[in-house]
Amino acid sequence: MKIAVNTRLLLKDKLEGIGWVAYETLRRMVKSHPEVEFYFLFDRQPDPMFLFADNVKPVVLFPQARHPFLYIWWFEFSVKKALKRIRPDLFFSPDGYLSLRSDVKQVAQFHDLNFEHFPNDVPKIHRWHYKKYFPKFAKKAQRIVTVSQFSKQDIVDCYGIDPEKIDVAYNGVNERFAPISEEEKEAVRAKYSEGNPYFMFVGSLHPRKNLARLFTAFDLFKSQTPSNVKLLIVGEKRWWSEPIELAYSSMRFKEEVVFVGRLCADDLHKVTAAALASVYVSYFEGFGIPILEAFRCETPVITSNVTAMPEVAADAALLVDPFSEASIAEGMTEMLDENVRENLIEKGRERVKDFSWDKAADDIWNCLMKAIKE
Repeated sequence: MKIAVNTRLLLKDKLEGIGWVAYETLRRMVKSHPEVEFYFLFDRQPDPMFLFADNVKPVVLFPQARHPFLYIWWFEFSVKKALKRIRPDLFFSPDGYLSLRSDVKQVAQFHDLNFEHFPNDVPKIHRWHYKKYFPKFAKKAQRIVTVSQFSKQDIVDCYGIDPEKIDVAYNGVNERFAPISEEEKEAVRAKYSEGNPYFMFVGSLHPRKNLARLFTAFDLFKSQTPSNVKLLIVGEKRWWSEPIELAYSSMRFKEEVVFVGRLCADDLHKVTAAALASVYVSYFEGFGIPILEAFRCETPVITSNVTAMPEVAADAALLVDPFSEASIAEGMTEMLDENVRENLIEKGRERVKDFSWDKAADDIWNCLMKAIKE
C-alpha cells in the first residue's frame, strides 16, 4: 500500500498548530505501519527529523507554497503531477488542502472553519482563497477527518456535507507537559515575571484569540482586585492587528503585561506549569490544545463557553463569555480562590486522560482505511 501525504508544514523549529498535529500523528502512523510506503510531499528540503522511519520517502516539490497563488500552483500542478507518478492508494492532507485536478482518492483533515464565521480576521487574499477553495475541498474529499464534534457539525452546516463522510479524531497533548516542583516554579517566575504570580496566554497573536478583550479584561481585573498578578503573553506578533494594539496601548496596567515571544517546547512547559492559571478565551476554536497542556501541568484553566472549547474542557475549566470583558475579569478574580483552583486542577487531571496522540493517530488511520475501501 502507498499513501502520499502533504507534509509542507513539517518545518524544523517552526512547528505551529496544524504542523504539531501532523508531526505527532504522522510519526506514530508511520512507525505503526511499516508495511505501508509513505511518500511525504515537502515544498522544501526536509529536515531528517521528519523522516520518521525507513518506509518514508521524501519528495520535494516546487515552489515553496506560502501564498494563496503558490498554494494553487503547488496543489493543482506539482502535487497532481507527483501523485500521477507515485500512483498512491490515497493522498492525505493534514492541513485540508487537496489537489482538485487529481483523480487519486483524497482525505482532508479540517481543523476549523473560522474564516467562514469571522472573515475579517483573515487577510483579504487568504480570505478569498479559503472561501473559494475549502468548500471545493470538502466536496472533493473521499472522507474528511476533523478534531471535534463541534467542527464536524460546522462542516455539515457550512458546506452541506453528509455527516457520515466525516470522522472525528480528537487531538492529543505532548507528554512533556507535567507538573513541576515549587522550586522550579519560583525559578520560572523569577525569570519571566519578576517573581510574581501570573496568568498566561499562549497562541498565535491572532484577532480570533481575543487578545484585545483579554487586555481590557486584565485591566479591569487589576483595577477591581489589587494584586501583584501579571499577564504573560506567549506567541509571535505575526497577526498583531490595529484593534489589539489599540486595546493594549489604552491599558492602565500595561506594564504588568509581559511579552515573552515564542518559546521552545521545554520553556513553554515550565511557563505553563508555573502559571496561576491559563487564560484561553478565543472566540472561535476547532479544538484548543493549550487547554490540555495546562491540564497536564496541573494548571487551572479559564476558557471560553463557545465553539469547541467546552467540548474539550468539559467541567474541568472555568468557562467565561469571550465577548464580555467583565466575564473574563470575573474568571480571573475567581481564580485567586485556592479552593476553586484546587477543584479545577483535580478535574483537569482526570479530563486530560481522555486525550492522547496515540488515539488521535489511530482514529486518523481508521479514517484513511475507510477512504481506501470505499
